[in-house]
Amino acid sequence: MNSEEEFYDAETGLESDDSCEVSFKDALYEGKQTSNGSAHHENGVWERRTTLPAPMFSRNNFSVWGFLKKCIGMELSKITMPIALNEPLSFLQRISEYMEHTYLIHNACTLSDSIDRMQMVAAFAVSAVASQWERTGKPFNPLLGETYELVREDEGYRLIAEQVSHHPPISAFHAQSLNQDFEFHGSIYPKLKFWGKSVEAEPKGTITLELLKHREVYTWTNPFCCVHNVILGKLWIEQYGTVEIVNHSTGEKCILNFKPCGMFGKELHKVEGHIQDKSKKKRRVLYGKWTECLYTVEPKVYESNKKAEKKSGGDAKKHKQEQSAGGDDADDMPEVQETVTMIPGSTLLWRIAPRPAHSAEMYNFTNFAMSLNELEPGMDEVLAPTDCRLRPDIRAMERGDIDTASTEKERLEEKQRAARRERAKDEEGWSNRWFTQGNNPHTGTQDWLYKGGYFDRKFTDCPDIY
Repeated sequence: MNSEEEFYDAETGLESDDSCEVSFKDALYEGKQTSNGSAHHENGVWERRTTLPAPMFSRNNFSVWGFLKKCIGMELSKITMPIALNEPLSFLQRISEYMEHTYLIHNACTLSDSIDRMQMVAAFAVSAVASQWERTGKPFNPLLGETYELVREDEGYRLIAEQVSHHPPISAFHAQSLNQDFEFHGSIYPKLKFWGKSVEAEPKGTITLELLKHREVYTWTNPFCCVHNVILGKLWIEQYGTVEIVNHSTGEKCILNFKPCGMFGKELHKVEGHIQDKSKKKRRVLYGKWTECLYTVEPKVYESNKKAEKKSGGDAKKHKQEQSAGGDDADDMPEVQETVTMIPGSTLLWRIAPRPAHSAEMYNFTNFAMSLNELEPGMDEVLAPTDCRLRPDIRAMERGDIDTASTEKERLEEKQRAARRERAKDEEGWSNRWFTQGNNPHTGTQDWLYKGGYFDRKFTDCPDIY
């Protein structure tokens, strides 16, 4: 198989659709109940499911090393991955998990001070990666032309995502407030590499948030993500790197440092940073953990607290040095206290929602993730035929039928290759339905811009990808 036939593995002026004001809820909810873990109507309100149709299958009999030993140093987006490494969601659905804490954007829209708004935007940026904690399964590759829509009228937004490129794999998304408060959009091109004991994801692509009533635009990129012990030992995840959030309207910046684990694990999961005004004066300090919470405090208070910690710290770190002596078989996850000590005078910006008690049996999904692939009553009649809720391999895996999921995955991959060969033979290019390539008007970098019109629900010319 040549490189053009490889199945690429996707991890990583906009028009609103105001022409279609028909309620999505009115179009959908005619049924009374569903099976397979779904809830039911309660006083006219759909209760989203809180579990999956089947628990996670065991990976004990699958040799990860047997597959990955030939991939060391390679970009994994060019490797067809076995289904045993997956979780039953598409990467487009993973992207939609950015929206789990949309209330932070709504809060930002209500604030009159730009520094206060930046704090909320920073909390939203941190919260957007929180769902990855302990999520060691890989989402399914979106097929070229695959889409995902998420409409949450109770939370005041709707989102559309599309797989706009196969080589390289690029996913574009656009979310908008139902009352025209904000637009949130971007394109993600994750580059994955295997380094022997770990897989690293580099999150290429710009995230843009527009607070429309304040005429403000914020942009940032996500931190690096690394999954350790993919061969041997307990899997664990760290996020690291500098995230710079820029308010292009005021010149203010928030610089967040997602700290790497370090030798003794002291910094694992920690996030620290500050907000500066356009004259580079520090206005607020932010601290916390991306797995737990984020606080804000005055810079002077933060610095005095740090000085006091150094005076009372003593030799606390000396007794842990023997932990560094160990074999090369696994990168042991350091013991870490999952609490953040609040500095007096701090204000809590965000705290992660607790996961359901059975999360470990359900691919470590959050409650939000648990509902993303649910087909609510009547939904299949109004969804685009390219929506990943309709993908047969993901649906089979969700209900625990791994053999069917694997067969369907192979069938879809071959169908995608065959379609590409036909386009090449006919000298036809691929045309994306909902996004077009262009430049981000705020950063000047290459981006994918939403064309509009998805929620008019005219899907007759959508491709047959399943």
